[in-house]
Amino acid sequence: MTHKADLPCLPRTLFGTGILILGLSLTACTHTTPEAPRKTAELIPRQVFFENASRMSPDISPDGKWLAFLAPHEGVLNVFVAPVDRPDEAKVVTQDKLRGIRSYTWSNSSEFLLYLQDEAGNENFHIYATDPKTRQTRDLTPLKDVAAGIEGLSVRFPHEILVSLNDRDPQYHDVYRIDIRTGQRRLVLKNDQKFSSFTADHDLNIRAASRPLPDGGMELLVREAKGTWRVLEKVPMEDVLNTQIWATDKSGTVLYVADSRSRDTSAAFSLDLKAGRRSILAEDARADVGAFLMHPTEHRIQAVSFNYQRPEWKILDPSIEADFAALRQVQKGDIEIISRTLDDKTWIVAYDVDDGPVRYHRYDRPSKKTHYLFSSRPSLENLALAPMHPLIITSRDGLPLVSYLTLPVSADQNRDGKPEKPVPLVLLVHGGPWARDSWGYDGTQQWLASRGYAVLTVNYRSSTGFGKKFLNAGNREWAGKMHDDLLDAVEYAVTQGIAPRDRIAIMGGSYGGYASLVGLTFTPDVFACGVAIVGPSSLETLLNTIPPYWVPMIEQLTQRIGDHRTPEGREFLASRSPLFKAAAIKKPLLIGQGANDPRVKQSESDQIVQAMQKSNIPVTYVLYPDEGHGFARPENRLSFNAVTEVFLSSCLKGPFEPLGDDLKGSSIQVPAGASQIPGLEAALQSIKP
Repeated sequence: MTHKADLPCLPRTLFGTGILILGLSLTACTHTTPEAPRKTAELIPRQVFFENASRMSPDISPDGKWLAFLAPHEGVLNVFVAPVDRPDEAKVVTQDKLRGIRSYTWSNSSEFLLYLQDEAGNENFHIYATDPKTRQTRDLTPLKDVAAGIEGLSVRFPHEILVSLNDRDPQYHDVYRIDIRTGQRRLVLKNDQKFSSFTADHDLNIRAASRPLPDGGMELLVREAKGTWRVLEKVPMEDVLNTQIWATDKSGTVLYVADSRSRDTSAAFSLDLKAGRRSILAEDARADVGAFLMHPTEHRIQAVSFNYQRPEWKILDPSIEADFAALRQVQKGDIEIISRTLDDKTWIVAYDVDDGPVRYHRYDRPSKKTHYLFSSRPSLENLALAPMHPLIITSRDGLPLVSYLTLPVSADQNRDGKPEKPVPLVLLVHGGPWARDSWGYDGTQQWLASRGYAVLTVNYRSSTGFGKKFLNAGNREWAGKMHDDLLDAVEYAVTQGIAPRDRIAIMGGSYGGYASLVGLTFTPDVFACGVAIVGPSSLETLLNTIPPYWVPMIEQLTQRIGDHRTPEGREFLASRSPLFKAAAIKKPLLIGQGANDPRVKQSESDQIVQAMQKSNIPVTYVLYPDEGHGFARPENRLSFNAVTEVFLSSCLKGPFEPLGDDLKGSSIQVPAGASQIPGLEAALQSIKP
């Protein structure tokens, strides 16, 4: 299958360990009661964009007999299984009734499906095993307040799994070997050396690990035959987010790594531990190495991708060149190999496009023929959706900002990426910030475009994928040069005739939520309004309340954001925190928050709302008691975006779909400012029990 290796993050990932977190004068949208927005009866229903996918994430069993995929069951995403050549005969095999299953995989025995699930967004993920024949599900990690990750599966031990658990010490994960059939668990590595990530070989032995250093850098270590550890490489802080161990080869003596040391963009390398030889496999001067494709049993890397404006595959193994050539003839779109059988005769392939759903095919390698399976969202198939246009915006200090522009279909009828006249714009800011925006279908952007708004996404400095110089240019630049990049994008949109200066909103989640708060506090005259979703308001309190398993990486966080442990550091963090500039807010603000968010605590939203109320500044605050860092339940997503749609219409004067019944089934609470959103108070009354 394709393995993602974009190196974006700072908290623990779901599968294994890793790193992910997180003057213009305007006259419109002052803090009077918002003008009633314009209604329109011809809009694409909001639900089309935010309901669960019809079918998604297909995965062929290793023996090639069965096809699994995610689909709604009683409104909740669950795993379905069907004979591989008869997907329409699928039966639901899991019974999740709350948040839905979002990631899963087959065991190598083809007897079990493994998936992760947390409770109400708290990110304490458990690992579950489902027997598709009996439809019985067991919790393999039935421990309270513990976060589990999958560290390894092996063809050689098809009934076992390596799992990391922080049950002994909340800050550090030990590694256990679990028998999937019985649930029996035994400790195989006590993490008394403070490792932050692990790499297993194909005998399910931990072969390598990484460990943070006091200067914010990282050590890469290998485990010798007798169980001792040897430092293999030291990675400076500037390279940490672009350097990691991916996997081992079949023998366990070769490591495949991404590495940016002694260069700018990270390249793919092999490290022969026996010969002490390091060989470059693939590189690109513009982009970091991204995903990699590995043979299912020989465990050699066959292809890697680089994503500058769009993903591009570099084939390393000639034996699959004909396969990629055949797949490129099937349909338009970016190709992703998402699943393969152990005999490598059958692949499951996804085609990503910008103006429609993902389409999945089963590919037979011997005949070079594909069999269409299904699309993720059939309801999109006949809709006039907007293309996404890649473009480069140059920052004021000369950095190329890879960006994407989506225009309303009615404003760009020749689809050349230039509107006939300026239209209102939403600057949509990605989270992380150590992540990136990419080309492809995005439901939020299509929804906003369908409401008459241009949508601009910008890979501002600190975004991953563009080399370490670009990434590190954002160190200690929260609300500084990172925000300047967003302002430069706004200026580009105005000068290019994309948007009028007085009708631009800023919106985002996580770091994007913080950027929205920064936009309305540090530059209060630039944006007509803002939507901040799970965004930190104080960088000091953000760093003081990180999850325990982020603590080992605190040196890296403080060097990239600021140091909350010293008086000077706290003063600096305060100078970059929207909380302390809340009194400067002039334009309408909508805040969304999950009560169980372990990364950006509810207190981050509470405190800026309280500061605004103290200054008699209106704000609308939407809270979900059963959500965490973002809104997983489709009912909650739909309700928040319904509120957002009316809010944006009040500011940007675009058309909107009435709230209608889109709050029903959600857990929405509005602690403040319901009266600021036309129709919201009545809609809330209608869903009271």
